[in-house]
Amino acid sequence: MAIWHLENPDPNAVTGSGAGTMIAHLGIEIVEVGDDFLKARMPVDHRTVQPQGRLHGGASCALAETVGSVAANMVLDSNQFLAVGLEINANHIRPVKGGYVYGTARPDAIGRTTQVWTIRITDDDDRLVCISRLTMAVIAMARG
Repeated sequence: MAIWHLENPDPNAVTGSGAGTMIAHLGIEIVEVGDDFLKARMPVDHRTVQPQGRLHGGASCALAETVGSVAANMVLDSNQFLAVGLEINANHIRPVKGGYVYGTARPDAIGRTTQVWTIRITDDDDRLVCISRLTMAVIAMARG
């Protein structure tokens, strides 16, 4: 059974909601929506590497926070609630110098006031690049 608030979310529509934001600037795209996971990809290019040509740890965190935040909000009724980031951590495992990295977010806990998501970032060969945990606060839209 799917965890999403809306049935059959369209990855292209979800990606489009990031137009004009850092998400679009970094080239992050939602590529797959499963029953209990959301997967996005990000190019490893001039926008996302360190001066030494390796994937920047901050870019990995941006991918993790993006896919986790999008997923967290997709389980909520957006007319009533908003999920916002409280804390993120990341362990950088392997360098990447090109291609794409893929972030897959899965929930560890979806509560009334907080959510916790684990995001695994892998390379084109499905090797682990980074593992991240994201904690989200759920707030009522009336509080804004």
